[in-house]
Amino acid sequence: MGSFPTELGVLTCLGIFAATMWLPYIIGVARLPETEGVPDGFIRPANPHLLPEWIHRAHRAHLNLLEQLVPFAILVLLVDRFDGFTALTYWTAIAFFWIRVAHAIGYISGWARMPLRPIIFSAGWICCLIMAYAVFAAAH
Repeated sequence: MGSFPTELGVLTCLGIFAATMWLPYIIGVARLPETEGVPDGFIRPANPHLLPEWIHRAHRAHLNLLEQLVPFAILVLLVDRFDGFTALTYWTAIAFFWIRVAHAIGYISGWARMPLRPIIFSAGWICCLIMAYAVFAAAH
């Protein structure tokens, strides 16, 4: 059995992170006081725009993570398929992980406001572009 590349380890951690990011949202929804005439949030989710701001941000942070994780994961798996891991992919994977953690914390807490949050999200997008470059470089 070969070694386990760091990029795949990071991808595994990102998968665990994404699978866990529903917790802040659901904890927030579960802590809301029950109001007569309002449907149970577990039967029919409330309009996210009517939720407290941090709960809405937790929902959006989860969606934002998934928006970037799916393409990033595909690209990492393609680089692996072409046996193309390099120092560039190593550092890109590590950077992407911490960028996504910073984005989630900043978004949910509300401290990452304009222009910081879009800058952090764009940094994750740049990591995707770098990994895409690695795919094409490895495929040639």
